[in-house]
Parts: sequence; structure tokens; C-alpha cells
Amino acid sequence: MSLVVYNTQKRIKEPFTPVDPSDVRMYVCGPTVYNFVHIGNARPVVVFDTLFRVLQSLYPKVTYARNITDIDDKIMKTANDVGETIESLAGRFAREFEADMAALNNLQPSIVPYATHHVTDMVAMVSNLVEKGHAYEAQGHVLFDVKSMPNYGKLSGQSIDAMLDGARVEVADYKKYAGDFVLWKPSAEDEPGWPSPWGRGRPGWHLECSAMIEKHLGNTIDVHGGGRDLIFPHHENELAQSECAHGGEQYVKYWMHNGYVNIDGEKMSKSLGNFKTVRDLLGSYKGEVIRFALLSAQYRSELDFSVDLLDQSAASLDGIYGALRKVDSVEEAATVLADSAAYKALLDDLNTPQAISELHQLTKRINKAQESELPALKSELLAVANLMGILQQDPEEWFKSTVKSGMDAAKIDALIEERLAARAAKNWVRSDEIRDMLLAQGVVLEDSKEGTTWRFE
Repeated sequence: MSLVVYNTQKRIKEPFTPVDPSDVRMYVCGPTVYNFVHIGNARPVVVFDTLFRVLQSLYPKVTYARNITDIDDKIMKTANDVGETIESLAGRFAREFEADMAALNNLQPSIVPYATHHVTDMVAMVSNLVEKGHAYEAQGHVLFDVKSMPNYGKLSGQSIDAMLDGARVEVADYKKYAGDFVLWKPSAEDEPGWPSPWGRGRPGWHLECSAMIEKHLGNTIDVHGGGRDLIFPHHENELAQSECAHGGEQYVKYWMHNGYVNIDGEKMSKSLGNFKTVRDLLGSYKGEVIRFALLSAQYRSELDFSVDLLDQSAASLDGIYGALRKVDSVEEAATVLADSAAYKALLDDLNTPQAISELHQLTKRINKAQESELPALKSELLAVANLMGILQQDPEEWFKSTVKSGMDAAKIDALIEERLAARAAKNWVRSDEIRDMLLAQGVVLEDSKEGTTWRFE
């Protein structure tokens, strides 16, 4: 079986054929670390973590890099506003980002390069572009000359003028053309800076990813991912500077971009005040629920993120974990993913909604299956879920953990024992009181011939 992905540059779905099948190379743009990340930042992390897992099921080695941008004007301004050093602020929020993403069951990438650790590589790339006539110095800045690249704009598929129309580009009299973008800019004495042939300064945003990819993954990579908002100018400019620095050699074979996240039907924006940070959401929902919600729509489509979606996701996971709870003692069988409809959905450009639908079908089959059928069904369910980063907990722990109740498992278990004793003594009034008291705390009791189990509603 083979993977099919949608290539932004070609605007078609096509079979995935890596440059080197023995080492598939993928890069995803990471955060600029000056605050807690919002749910829109989390979507590409979850999407491309899922792709990382799927690629690992197909190839012997996958090298996945996701950067940390720890030098940027927003970081500098925030650090100044709060009276903290840039290094301290960026380091703190990089750690918070890693913690939030781990809570969403994301695997750690193979490489996590920090921009400030690669300034020497960036200076070398700028020097290369200047020498080849693709960049020029002006008033302490070094700019990329977009008109020096005949096919500039091939990623977004627009002419230069069309791309600039309405785009936020810096207007400066030192530019040869309005669309030329900064590779290197001067730093004031009170700003962070590094030595370079053009004076003390710091890199432009687009340059950072190109230099880190060249350093860790080579001139040509298989997949470059990120949000749709990065297609222009960020990814367009990355492509331009990298291919020009490498004599026209292809930079990325498959460009992949996820759609926007809307909050309750409206585009998420600071002006609307509807930003939802992952940290805030983790105060009300399990990380796996948030991840499930992010995977509920196909990654290229817009996602309407809401409390209803989160509650539906929690209920879906409860249903699947409930089925696993019933087969907890069943030994798994050897898994043949090639026969799985859910796996086939993932191979079709990460069709996670279809994969989720197939997981629900597997759950129904488990609930109705003969004992002899259970090992294979359980194995398939867990194998596909692992590729999606869900069903990562023991079923009993899933139902006994919550962020919504102040009751701990030990107290609940003690009340259940008291209720069992009341039932044995035919004290039905006390038995019902305990059930109702637990239900008021969001704890649902489920009686069966095997005994009483509980879960949070």
C-alpha cells in the first residue's frame, strides 16, 4: 500500500515517493516562542505528528525536524514589556510549548533546531546568495532580489504583483522592488545581534527555516508542512532563497498545508478576542480529547472549534475506551494494517474523519463480536489509533481520570465499596443515595455481572 498526499505546489493529490526511501525527511514550521500557543498553533503540530506516525509505518527511518523561533521582533517586544531577558522569555515559552504539545500526545520530533543556534549557517547562506547575484546590501540590510528568480511565485501560483496586492510587506526606500524581502537586518545597540560581513545584525524570519533545513536535512527534503497562512510570504520566500542558494535544486518535493481553525464559526483573531490557548483548554479537557477534536476534520479543510466539538470528541473517546475496557483481558493478535479500512483512510491524504468513522465501526463490531473475533479487532483498533495518537491510556485510567471533578479515584472506590455493602444488606435507600451522590459529581456507575465499574460523564 502507498501513501497519497495533496501537494500545495501542484494543487493535486499524488502518490508519495520519497527522495530516499531509507530516510524520509520532513520539516514543519514551529512556534515563535513569546506566549502560550493557541489552538490554531496546535493544529499543524497534531496533523504532522500524525503524518510522522504514518510515515514511520511505511519506511524504516523518518527524520522529522520542527524548529523553535527564539529570535523575533515579537519576542523582543514582549521581553521588554515584561522586563525579562529575551533568552529567558523564549526559553520559558519553548518549554511551555513542549509541555502543551506532549499533553496532546505528540511525539518528540527527531530534531528540534533553535534559530539562535544556527546564525552562522544563516550568514553563510546570505553570503552565498549575494555572491550568486540573488541578494544585495542596502543601508545595512541584505535583501533577496525576487526578480532575480524567473519563477518566483511558483508555490502560491501567482504573479509577483498579485502576491503583493494586499499582502503585508515592508515599504522601504532601500529596496530595489517592493517585494524584495529581508535576509539580514541591522541591530541597534540594545537589540540582540551577531557579527556578519554587513555589520552587527540578526536574520530575517524566512531565512531561519532555510538555513536549519540545509544544516540538518540537506538541500532537498520530502515534506515541508505548516499552516495555510504560511504559503505566502513565508514558504514562498523560503523556496526562493533555498533554490537560488543551491543552483536551482528542488527544495521541497511535497508542500503540505493545513486549514485554518475557526472558533464557534468565526475566524480566530486577536481583534475578536476569541483566541483559545492550549493551556487554558487543558484546564477543562483531556489532551487526547483536544487532539481528537483537531483530527475530526480533514486537515486541509477549515475546522470549526467549539465546546460542542470537544464534548462530542470526549463522548466518542468514552465509547471507544468503553469497548476496550470490555476486552482488556483479551490478548491482541498480529495486526495486518494493509487490510484495515481505517489505515487506508489515513493513507488517503490523512483522511482522519474517515479513519475515525472506521474506528467507530470497529468499536461496534467489538461490542457485538464472538470471543474468537476479539483479538484481531482489538489489535486493529489499537494499531490505527496509535497512528492517530489516540487511545494512549489504559481504559480504566481513562475513566478514572478527569479535569472536571474534584473527586479522586480512591474516594470513589471507597463509596462503591460502601454501596456494595449496602446492597448486600438490602439497604436500597443508602445504595441509591451513593449512586445519586456520585452522579451529581459527574461519576457514572455501571453494574454488570462482573461487578461495578465507573466513569466520568
